[in-house]
Amino acid sequence: MPRPRKPKSSRAATLADVGRAAGVSAMAASAVLNSVKTSSRISAETRERILAAAAELQYRPNAAARALLHRRMNTIGVAAVVDDKNELNHYFLALLNGVLTAATHHEQNTTVFALHDWSNDTRRLDSVCDGRIDGLILFAPTFDAEVGRKLPAHTPYVTIHANHAVEGVVNIESDEENGAFMMVEHLLAQGHRRIMHIAGPEGFTGADRRVTGYRRALKKHKVRFERSLVVHSLFDDTHGHEAMRGWLQHHAGEPLPHAVFCANDAIAIGCIEALAECGLRVPDDISVAGFDDTLASRASVPQLTTVRQPLVQMGRQATQILLERIGTIPNVPPPPSPVVLPVEVVERASVGPRPAVDRIVPALKRR
Repeated sequence: MPRPRKPKSSRAATLADVGRAAGVSAMAASAVLNSVKTSSRISAETRERILAAAAELQYRPNAAARALLHRRMNTIGVAAVVDDKNELNHYFLALLNGVLTAATHHEQNTTVFALHDWSNDTRRLDSVCDGRIDGLILFAPTFDAEVGRKLPAHTPYVTIHANHAVEGVVNIESDEENGAFMMVEHLLAQGHRRIMHIAGPEGFTGADRRVTGYRRALKKHKVRFERSLVVHSLFDDTHGHEAMRGWLQHHAGEPLPHAVFCANDAIAIGCIEALAECGLRVPDDISVAGFDDTLASRASVPQLTTVRQPLVQMGRQATQILLERIGTIPNVPPPPSPVVLPVEVVERASVGPRPAVDRIVPALKRR
C-alpha cells in the first residue's frame, strides 16, 4: 500500500534554506539579500545563484530581523488625541493625508497612536517609543514645556501646532494671527461692522492668536471691540452649535451680528446649524466664516468661506523633517523652529455683503 504523501510545508523559506539551495552559507545569502557587508568576496556568479534560489523558494526578508540589522524599522509614528464624540476630525485627516503621502514617497510605514488626552495620557508615549518606530509626529499637542522635557530622549520628534515649544523639537505651524486678521478685513470690506468671534478654548496658543488677529483688524479699521461678541468654544461642531445657540438665547431682542468669524471650520458648521434652527439664513441674514479649509468647509451648505491652512503640506513637511532627523534623508541640517507656513482667505458662499436691514435676535424656543 503506497504511503501517503506528506503535505507541502507552509513554512516560510529562511536564509539557511536559500543558502542550502544555492550551495553557500546562510551568511553569504544574507550578505546578498540584505545588502550586508562581508569580509568574503562574493562573485557575480554566486550572487546570481543566490538570487535565483531566493526567487525559487519565494524567500521574503524578515522585516523585524532587517530592522535589528539596520537599526531602523522604516516606520514613523503619529500621535493624536481622539475624542469619544464619534465626530470625524477633518483637521487631523488632512494632516494625516500629508504624512502618509510623504511617508509613502520615502517608502516608510506609518503607525497611528490614539491618545485620550495630552494632560494625562502623555506617559503612553514612553511605551510606543520602544523601538517599533523610528520617530514620532505629534498632532496639536497641548502639554506644557515641562512635560515636553520628559519625552523619551532616544526618539526624534516633530510637532504640528504645539501649544508650547519643546526644546530640540521642530514645530510646524501656520500664520494664524495674520489669517484671522485677513479674514476680519475681508468681512469688514463686505460692509460688516458687528463681527462676532466664536473663539477656541482660552489658553490655546492657536485660539489666542486668532483672537489677537481679530482684534487687530477691528482696531486698524477703527471698529469698536465689543467683549460681548467674543465667546469661547471647543474645536468641534457640537460645541460651536452650543456656543452660537447660547449667545442667541442670552441676547434675544438685541441687534444680530452682521457676521460671525469662527476659530475653525467645525465650529462654523455648528454655528450655521444653530442659526438655521432659529430661522436665520446664511448669508442673507448673517454671514459666517471659518478657519482651516478642511473637506467639511467644501461640503457644508452653503459652502464655507474660510482661512486656508496648508494642512496637507504641513503633514508632508513634518514627515520630511522627521526623516531628516532620523537619518533616512541624510546630510540636511535641521530647520529653525517654528516653521511657519502662510495662509490665505478662501471666498465661498457663506459670506455675503451686509444686509440692507439689520436683523434682531429672535426669541428661541426652549428645547
